[in-house]
Amino acid sequence: MMKPLFIGDLKIDAPIIQGGMGVAVSLSGLASAVANQGGVGIISAAAIGMTEPGYRKKFHEANIRALRREIRQARSQTKGVIGVNIMMALTDHEALIKVAIEEEVDLIVIGAGLPLHIPRMIREAGLSGHRTKIIPKVSSAKAAHLIFRYWAEKYNTIPDAVVIEGPMAGGHLGFAKDKLDENRVPLTQLVKDTVAVMQNYRTAFNRNIPVIAGGGVHTGSDMYQVMQAGAQAVKIGTRFVTTQECDASDAYKQAYINAKEEDIVIIDSPLGLPGRVVKTKFVEQIMRGETKPIYCPVKCMSSCNYKEAPYCIAQALYNSAIGDMDQGFAFAGTNAWRATEINTVADVMNDLIVGFHQEVYQQQRKKSAASSPQMAVPDTLFAI
Repeated sequence: MMKPLFIGDLKIDAPIIQGGMGVAVSLSGLASAVANQGGVGIISAAAIGMTEPGYRKKFHEANIRALRREIRQARSQTKGVIGVNIMMALTDHEALIKVAIEEEVDLIVIGAGLPLHIPRMIREAGLSGHRTKIIPKVSSAKAAHLIFRYWAEKYNTIPDAVVIEGPMAGGHLGFAKDKLDENRVPLTQLVKDTVAVMQNYRTAFNRNIPVIAGGGVHTGSDMYQVMQAGAQAVKIGTRFVTTQECDASDAYKQAYINAKEEDIVIIDSPLGLPGRVVKTKFVEQIMRGETKPIYCPVKCMSSCNYKEAPYCIAQALYNSAIGDMDQGFAFAGTNAWRATEINTVADVMNDLIVGFHQEVYQQQRKKSAASSPQMAVPDTLFAI
């Protein structure tokens, strides 16, 4: 049956981590709702300052104010587990990590780069005594091994868990374009590879190191498959977009509901990575090679050459989050087109958990039938 997730001394009743989605898609509203259902609610720190008045004048200060505000707002709405998603590619990622730890979030998921220097930064900031768990997000077992080995050799410590995100995820992807479709590695294989790498560190540090699987996990059956492969939890973003509590605009959510399978496409991001999105008028324009003038008061992403970029991705994402889909687009996982209506977070969590248990029962029935055909249990006994 479904077991709680333990990350050190942190217990998570439902092993479901809501993906951090930016800009301004997963803020305190969505995060607190997921936490109230026993999962992990994640606030996305990506360009979060765009939700602050006058953010263009002092962008980094606006990011800090907005992140503190959203963490405190989430805490006021739940006693559950709250985390923050911070990209290494953000030019102010260190300041945002410090804020998250100061505000005593339960965990920080760090992706879009290798967080090799984070233990040193935390120690130098005098924050090493805090209880916040640090969890890198990677796209390969090789990257996980590199981070864990560096931390172990350089700082005599390791991260608290690891997220392995496969090529079916939404947003920016850590895979080459030719690995995103027919040639993509199954998430179950990525999980198995990462679990194998973690075994040495579990032994060396005498610690459980949970592997958390994300990217294309859409149903309880999907959860079962990756957890059978060795994952102790899943990270899910797309399913939570079309909920009442999601912080994005209704237009953003409706883009998922209106999408057909062929509307989920890959674009080239100005950050030098492929990105999976829902096709909009704006997407069609940039796919034709059209450009949008950029006003950049501050370089928010280290890999963005704003002087040559065809458009500002932060502005495009924020536009869509507040409802202007003609001037932006929605990041989305491969299965976004399967959304048909707006639900509640409780509906989504219940559907995932029930679906997981149904899959467990089905697998038990198959094993029973294979070992003793005359004793096989009817499907009706496992209906929920």
